[in-house]
Amino acid sequence: MNTKGRLFRIRSILIFFVLALGFSGLTAIPLRFELNILNSIAGEGTNIEAIAPSLSHWISLVQHAIEDQYQNHAFLAYGYDWLAFGHFVIAIAFIGAVKDPIQNRWVIEFGMIACVLIIPYALILGHFRGIPMLWRMIDMLFGILGIIPLYFARKMTLELESEFISAG
Repeated sequence: MNTKGRLFRIRSILIFFVLALGFSGLTAIPLRFELNILNSIAGEGTNIEAIAPSLSHWISLVQHAIEDQYQNHAFLAYGYDWLAFGHFVIAIAFIGAVKDPIQNRWVIEFGMIACVLIIPYALILGHFRGIPMLWRMIDMLFGILGIIPLYFARKMTLELESEFISAG
């Protein structure tokens, strides 16, 4: 693959990652609205309950807790706003890697480390917070799915760097 093609692929992967991070952060803001929809589709009293009763119960439990939070302690939702902010800030950091993947390879590696750390974080803290294992596995999937494009971006960045070193 030529240098321009490799650079295009690296940038495409990283732009996808930036957009995915941004979208993920954006979904943390309208959580109440999203949970109301999810509960109406898959919560208790829906057809999903017959297939996955524990999942339906969990969705309804979380939706009722969010409703209670908004009615009695709306300020707690500010934590979700900060969660979204964290996603946006990390996505912004990746823009440097999009511009110059070789010089900013550390951003790609930082992202890979963060993806790996999602797994023990979800397992340990999810356990202490009473989060069901299925839900923790979904959270861990974000780390597993996130590291895949970053792995390829890093691999191609190292190849691109070696091309520049051997040409220079």
